[in-house]
Amino acid sequence: MHIVALLLVFSVTIGSCYSTPVNDNENSAIMNSKDILAMVRQNDLAGVEAALKAGVSVNTTDNGKRNLLLIAVNNHLTEMAILLVRYKADVNQQADNLDSPFLYAGASGQTELVKLFITNGARFDIFNRYNGTALIPACERGHIETVRLLANTKGFPINHVNRLGWTGLMEAIVLGDGSKKYQEIVQILKDAGAKLDIPDHDGVKPLQHAKQKGFKEIVDILQ
Repeated sequence: MHIVALLLVFSVTIGSCYSTPVNDNENSAIMNSKDILAMVRQNDLAGVEAALKAGVSVNTTDNGKRNLLLIAVNNHLTEMAILLVRYKADVNQQADNLDSPFLYAGASGQTELVKLFITNGARFDIFNRYNGTALIPACERGHIETVRLLANTKGFPINHVNRLGWTGLMEAIVLGDGSKKYQEIVQILKDAGAKLDIPDHDGVKPLQHAKQKGFKEIVDILQ
């Protein structure tokens, strides 16, 4: 009996040497800012959600002041962005280069996310490094559905003029190639009530630019 008791004590002692108690504080410590930045870039949805539940800030930023949501948008990680918004990520938080999740989503034509951000507090009075809206680069790059959404969103500044002196309409003409997608964008803007005669810094109006570039179809729309 004494031998059995000694063996049991020895077994428990050995077991305690090799088993480490786990507690919530230690788990939380593992989930730090560096970890969650990496997990967002890797599109690790489960890992990011675990980190957020463990208390890591959803608005954690990298060295360029990009928050997690902007990193997701930069990498076109739609599901990740949706997850972060569910945890109240700031859709307006600007990085060092003045990009925000909302502004970049518009510029890159991620219409689903633009719509999501609008319904989650997107502000229309925060501008990019060119003092432009989400609409202006969307017009320049030919993102038709994003333009359609923004141009028809109540309260959106469709006629905002950026630092270059251009509206979204002007950028579609000056920086576009006159192809069908740019024709459609000009038509969308016109139908949404955009002013067609706002000149650039040199006093040249959209119609004049369209004529100079030989964009006959756009000229017809503007006239």
